[in-house]
Amino acid sequence: MTKIVNHWIGGKTVEGASGTYGPVTDPATGAVTTNVAFATVDEVDAAVAAAKDAYATWGKTSLAKRSTILFKFRALLDANRDAIAELITAEHGKVHSDALGEVARGLEIVELACGITVQLKGELSTEVASRVDVSSIRQPLGVVAGITPFNFPAMVPMWMFPIAIACGNTFVLKPSEKDPSAAMKIAELLSEAGLPDGVFNVVHGDKVAVDRLLDHPDVKAVSFVGSTPIARYIHTTASANGKRVQALGGAKNHMLVLPDADLDSAADAAVSAAYGSAGERCMAISAVVAVGAIGDELVDKIRERAEKIKIGPGNDPTSEMGPLITKVHRDKVASYVTGAAAEGSEVILDGSGFTVEGFEDGHWIGISLLDKVPTTAKAYQDEIFGPVLTVLRVDTYEEGLALINASPFGNGTAIFTRDGGAARRFQLEVEAGMVGVNVPIPVPVGYHSFGGWKDSLFGDHHIYGNDGTHFYTRGKVVTTRWPDPADGPSGVDLGFPRNH
Repeated sequence: MTKIVNHWIGGKTVEGASGTYGPVTDPATGAVTTNVAFATVDEVDAAVAAAKDAYATWGKTSLAKRSTILFKFRALLDANRDAIAELITAEHGKVHSDALGEVARGLEIVELACGITVQLKGELSTEVASRVDVSSIRQPLGVVAGITPFNFPAMVPMWMFPIAIACGNTFVLKPSEKDPSAAMKIAELLSEAGLPDGVFNVVHGDKVAVDRLLDHPDVKAVSFVGSTPIARYIHTTASANGKRVQALGGAKNHMLVLPDADLDSAADAAVSAAYGSAGERCMAISAVVAVGAIGDELVDKIRERAEKIKIGPGNDPTSEMGPLITKVHRDKVASYVTGAAAEGSEVILDGSGFTVEGFEDGHWIGISLLDKVPTTAKAYQDEIFGPVLTVLRVDTYEEGLALINASPFGNGTAIFTRDGGAARRFQLEVEAGMVGVNVPIPVPVGYHSFGGWKDSLFGDHHIYGNDGTHFYTRGKVVTTRWPDPADGPSGVDLGFPRNH
């Protein structure tokens, strides 16, 4: 029997009323295993209303109480990490170890939220004038929303809601309709941890649900992670409706390899960063820029490693890479490989025809490696979001830097070198929001913020870290003057009372 995923509103599961459902497939088999309810405008309104009602008390709940609940949630999340990872693998397709890693990175932000009291401390200046003090405080916004992608169905929501609710806001999550079950499990754990009804809500759906969140007057801020075209739309629409927006878009992350680099380490890094999670991550390395004469050797080392990757179902412990999320996406990724030679690339590995015996209907694609890729090729210009690594050749550091900076994307980048001076220069000169030095996927730890530049970010705030706290709160400055008690009409004796 096909499983049904409904909404979570006001602290309980609410059956979808629209009659419209979206299919959720097991990427390893291609079979539809779940139907997810798509919300109507009225159902989104119900979730926002529940969040607004809850905010009346949650926004005034003590920091100590909020932290206690989040600590309980953190313990439950840790205890259920395998169960959540299994849901992710079943609907996304990534291997179990990848799914566990996703939950672990989400836990980092929950732990940050548990200690949010430090971030919410205000400032005080005394005697700015005679008997005048000035203080700055931060207060929650109200109802905030998160719209999250399919590639990290647990981690990306946890980049948002723990900080938001720790700051005193209430939250409405619209997760990807392609893998919705992890969000529902998280909602259940939050309720079990004692989070009051309505503080966290989940509505599933498509553009109808998204547009209503962008339009709703009671939604004060929107967080989004996804492709650049949608990020631009989210930012434009929500901003026009007077909302705060942090919209993280797509990427084309480059890895610059200098001639002095340890090529074995660089090849290991390129393979893990390009093909991990089947390349379905916004911080994947999709373009290696080889400087000077090392290109041939580097490509050989990458090929040798890539050919050994074991591809299979995500729940098979021997699998190192799973299938792609949908057949449509699989076919789109394959098209970049089959059309590569005509655009001037040298096809070193072609995974477009790969399949797994016994799972022929799954959304399989193998490892692809393209060398000597021109910057005019679609395989270079587009965010492929699959296990396709492109290699570009340049003669100098300056040429490589210019190539990277010419990209419209600026999410993450990396340099591999033994030269500290070159690395320092690169981190200052490259136009990207996150930089790795001999680190291929420079995703910041929880107490630093995540976000790119250029077409990889729309809005003024990066996500989580200090930026996350600032995004989910607004500042208020209070100027105070109190008269001295001694200035009263009859004066005030502040000494001990006299007994005689």
